[in-house]
Amino acid sequence: MAATSQQDGSVERPASLAARGRIRIVQVLRAVPIRWRILSIAALNSAVVVVLAALIWNGAKVLGSAWEDVRHVRESDKILALLESETSRLQNLIHRYINQPSPELFAEILLLREAVLGTLTNRASNDPMLSGSVEQLEQVTDRFLNGFGELRAVQATISKTYEQQVLGPARDMAGLYSIIEGATGHRDALIWPSLGKSREAFTGMLVAANAYYLSLASASAEDARRNTETIEKTIPVMSDLADNDLQRMALTRLHAKTLALREGLAKLTEQLAIRTELLRNTIDASQADAIGVIDSLSVKMRQREQKAQETFDRTLAGISRRVLSIAVIFLGIILSAGVLIALSIRLPLQQIMASMHAITSGNYDRAVQGTSAKDEVGAMARAVEVFRENAIAKRKTEDELRASKEKAEGALLELNAAQQNLIDAERLAALGGLVAGVAHEVNNPIGISLTVASSFARRAEIFETELRTEPLRRSKLDEFVKSSRDAAGQLVANLHRAGELIQSFKQVAVDRSHAERRQFSLSEATDQIVASLRPVLKKATITLSVDVPEGLLIDGYPGSYGQILTNLFLNAANHAFADGRSGAISLSARARGSDDVEIIFADNGAGMTPDVQRQAFDPFFTTRRNEGGTGLGLHIVYNLVTQQLGGRMMLESRLGQGTTFRIIMPKVAKGIVTSGPTITDAAADGTPQWPNRTMSST
Repeated sequence: MAATSQQDGSVERPASLAARGRIRIVQVLRAVPIRWRILSIAALNSAVVVVLAALIWNGAKVLGSAWEDVRHVRESDKILALLESETSRLQNLIHRYINQPSPELFAEILLLREAVLGTLTNRASNDPMLSGSVEQLEQVTDRFLNGFGELRAVQATISKTYEQQVLGPARDMAGLYSIIEGATGHRDALIWPSLGKSREAFTGMLVAANAYYLSLASASAEDARRNTETIEKTIPVMSDLADNDLQRMALTRLHAKTLALREGLAKLTEQLAIRTELLRNTIDASQADAIGVIDSLSVKMRQREQKAQETFDRTLAGISRRVLSIAVIFLGIILSAGVLIALSIRLPLQQIMASMHAITSGNYDRAVQGTSAKDEVGAMARAVEVFRENAIAKRKTEDELRASKEKAEGALLELNAAQQNLIDAERLAALGGLVAGVAHEVNNPIGISLTVASSFARRAEIFETELRTEPLRRSKLDEFVKSSRDAAGQLVANLHRAGELIQSFKQVAVDRSHAERRQFSLSEATDQIVASLRPVLKKATITLSVDVPEGLLIDGYPGSYGQILTNLFLNAANHAFADGRSGAISLSARARGSDDVEIIFADNGAGMTPDVQRQAFDPFFTTRRNEGGTGLGLHIVYNLVTQQLGGRMMLESRLGQGTTFRIIMPKVAKGIVTSGPTITDAAADGTPQWPNRTMSST
């Protein structure tokens, strides 16, 4: 047990010493403001950056020098490759020009010659790595280009010899053959076979001479020589067989031209041999020398490039090693300093965090530790202590506010209920106006029907009395039947009119009260609504034009549609045509694409000012509040269009020029039935928020 205790003591003592040493270091560091502790880390990082930047800058200079050598070598290599390519191309062009001379080839040779000289003069002479070898390259190139001048002179001589000493005698010989053939009277003459053989040899000689001139084929030269000998051999034979002086004279001249042709062919052969030798020894040999010089320079460039690349790699590796060593050293220093500084901040912050957790969990009785420290963390601890005290005061205030809030919520519920009652009253008021108007309209036909029925009843009683007291006459019966028919017709017409009015009102009232979703014809629903509104329009002397095409079927809420039109009509009658003013209202509808319907309600009444337009759809806004207006009519319309029918509503108006309401709603309604537009949830500050609206004014 003693050993164990001793062992435990030997283990715990270093740990306690380390803990005390850490606390002592933290206390020393806390005497330094946190900003200076953080700045010390930044200073160490800056020192690392400065040292590394100096190393990298020094190495970059060496790397830049090595890379500049590599770049110069590659640029010089490109110049050498360009020279090799240009001289090889120039050699090929010279060979082509010799075989097929043309102005285009000659012009191309001259341009390429200038390019080669320009490359040597401008680029190679200014290149630091090629400047010492430019003179040798220029000598080889000059010899190459001078050889082309000599070769061109030889080629000119060859062309002249071929034209004058080969083609010239050949043309004369062709004419002499024609003379001989003309002087021969018939093909049975003795000279004719020899003449044909000679003429055939002449043709073969021309073909061979041309082939030899163009291709330098030795077989063609041999054919030309052999055919020339054949011509020489046939001339004496033809002279012996000639039968007139013209033939003998032509044969004599033919012999002379044949000798001239043979001499021309020999001279052409000699000149072509000189040209071939000049091509071989001057052009091709100079090109080979140039390529040899370029190859030797390329080898030197490769060696220099390899050396520069080795220097570059070696410098880069040295920089990497030094940077890595310094980075490791400074990283250790920065990590050690960072750990110590972090401890001097983390330990006090842990105490503050513990106090904050206690406060957030509702334990306000725990005091904040470290409020007596002089550094920034001590200031934070003091701020947390103030926060704890404020939290205690806030809890008391919240309890008081909670009680007040419960009272305010009860008042708000009463306010919402009052607002909903106002909106429902406005909707029922519009329906009440319809009831009064329809009752007035129905009263006329029913009153007439009642009068006719009463008159018909009295007439029937009189007729019955007459039947009992007097004999029935034909005239009396006809009169009774006629009056009965008239009374019945009047009854049917007036009761039918009353029935139509009642049916239209019944359908509108049912749609309004039930708000059921169903499929309905827009045209029929419009007619029913307009019929129920006719009494209102008659009182205001307003003319109405309706243009709603048949076949527009809507899957939606006819009651809402009726409420929209009713409110728009009543709004126009009360505001656009106030004080009994006459005017006109137009209502039109049309399909808009395959999914929407556009409804336009327009009047030519008083119009609106811009200020009124901006507030037209706001709840409780009215310009006739002193006359009993509630300001809910257009607000109800806007909410029905946008929320229940899922559409859009736009307003356009000018003062004195009327107002236009444009409604775009889907053929299949997207909204749900609601009891009416209401104020949405209040914002955090208690201000009511109304649904967004789209309104354009002109």
